[in-house]
Amino acid sequence: MKISTTNLFILLALIGFSCRSAAPETEGTITAAKPNIVFILADDLGYGDIGPYGQTKIKTPNLDKMAEQGRRYTQFYAGSTVCAPSRAALMTGQHTGHGYIRGNGEVPMRATDIALPKLLKESGYTTGMVGKWGLGLEGTTGVPEQQGWDFFTGHLHHLEGHKQQADSLWRLADGTSTKVPVPQGSFVNDIFTEDALAFIEEQKSNPFFLYVSYTLPHAELKVQDKYMQPYLTADGGSIFAPEVAQKPGQWYGPQPYPKAAYAAMVTAMDDYVGQIMQKLKEQGLAENTLVIFTSDNGTHIEGGRTLADAMEAHKSSGPLRGVKRDLYEGGIRVPFIAYWEGKIKPGTSDYIGAFWDLLPTFTQLAGSASPESIDGISIVPDLLGKKEQPQHQALYWEFGEGGFKQAVRQGDWKAIRFYKNGQPERTELYNLSTDIGEQNNLAAANPEKVKELEQLMEQMRTPAENPLFQIK
Repeated sequence: MKISTTNLFILLALIGFSCRSAAPETEGTITAAKPNIVFILADDLGYGDIGPYGQTKIKTPNLDKMAEQGRRYTQFYAGSTVCAPSRAALMTGQHTGHGYIRGNGEVPMRATDIALPKLLKESGYTTGMVGKWGLGLEGTTGVPEQQGWDFFTGHLHHLEGHKQQADSLWRLADGTSTKVPVPQGSFVNDIFTEDALAFIEEQKSNPFFLYVSYTLPHAELKVQDKYMQPYLTADGGSIFAPEVAQKPGQWYGPQPYPKAAYAAMVTAMDDYVGQIMQKLKEQGLAENTLVIFTSDNGTHIEGGRTLADAMEAHKSSGPLRGVKRDLYEGGIRVPFIAYWEGKIKPGTSDYIGAFWDLLPTFTQLAGSASPESIDGISIVPDLLGKKEQPQHQALYWEFGEGGFKQAVRQGDWKAIRFYKNGQPERTELYNLSTDIGEQNNLAAANPEKVKELEQLMEQMRTPAENPLFQIK
C-alpha cells in the first residue's frame, strides 16, 4: 500500500505520541463515565455565515445537520473580538477584564495561568490539539507542552495562520514543540483534519479532549478548487459578481474572486466538520462524545474582502451590527452548536453565555471542580435540557485596538463605552430584546441605566497586568 507524504507525517507524529502519552489500559474503565470532548473553532466566522443562523448563499450541509440534531445557541459570545484574547478566555475561564491576555501581540500564557488542558489531564483525559494555538511561541511558558497538551500539530504564531498553505508546521516531538516540514503545496487545514481523525482513532479507548482550531475562513482567501467550484459560473466567473480582485504583492496572496473564495472556505470547513462527525460514528464514539462548534470572533474584512462583501453580499453578521474588532454584537456574538448523540435533545437555547463558560462546563463533565477564580458558569444543565441552569449577572469585554473600549451585557441591556486618549468619551446603550442590530442608541433617554452599567464595568475588571493591554 502506498502511503502519501502527508499521511506519513501524521503517522510518525502519532507513533511518537502513542509511545509517550497513551493512557494505560486501566483507564478504559472510566471512559463510559467521562465523555470525550471535541471542540471545533472556526477563525473569523460570522454569526450569519452558516445555514443554521440564516445563511442562504453559502453551503454548510454538515453544520446544518449538526444544528438540526443538536442544540443551537442564539446568544452565545466569543471571549473577545480578536483571536488571542478570545482563545485565552477559552483556555483560562476568565473574561478580558480579569485575564492576562487581553489583546493580540504574541503574549504567552504564563506557567501560573489556569489552563483547560492541564485541568482535563488531571482528570484522566488525553489532550490533543490541531490548528492555530497563538498563546505562546517557542521557548516561552505558553508553548503547548507547557500548557497541558499531549499532542499538537499546528501554528504557534498567529501570523503563520494567515496563510492557507505552508511548507512546515509545529508538532510535539519528544515533549517539545518542533518545526517539521510538510508536503509542498499542502493546505494546512487538510493536515489538521487528518491529524484530528487519526487522534480520534488512536485515543478511542481513552477519554480525550480534542481542540480543532481551524484557520478558516480567515484570510488569506485561498482555497482548493473542489470547494471553489460551487461558487463559480459555467464560464469560470464568480456567482457573486461583480468582484474586486485582491492584487498581488500584498501580505495576503492574490485572489480574483474574494467573495467566492470566502464562501468556499466556509464550505471547506463545513466539510472538515462532517469528516470529524463521521469518524466519531465509525469509531462508535458518538454516544459518548460532546461536540461543540463555534467561532473565535466575528467575520473579517481582510485579504481583499470588503465591509460590503461581509455585510451585504454574504450577510456574514446576519442581523447584527459590526465585524471583527468591534464590540458591537457582530464582533463578539458567534454561532455555537452543541451535539451529543442521545444526550442533547434537538432544539434552540437562548442562554446568554460566553467562552469563559466552557472551562467549568468541561471540568464538570470530567468529574472535577473548576478553580474559584474563573468567571465562567457551567452550562451542563442547559446542554442536557435541565431547568436549573444558573445565569450570569452580566458579561464583560474590553479591547484596546483602535482606541480602548468596554462592553457589558446585563439581561437585555448592552452598553459600550468608548475612550479617547485614555479617558471615557461616550457610552452607547442598546436594548437587545427590541434592537438586536444596535441601531437605536438609548443613552440619552436612559442616563441612570448608563450610569449603572458604567459602574458595573468598573466592578467587573481589574487593571491589566501587562502594559500592552492597559487603558490608553
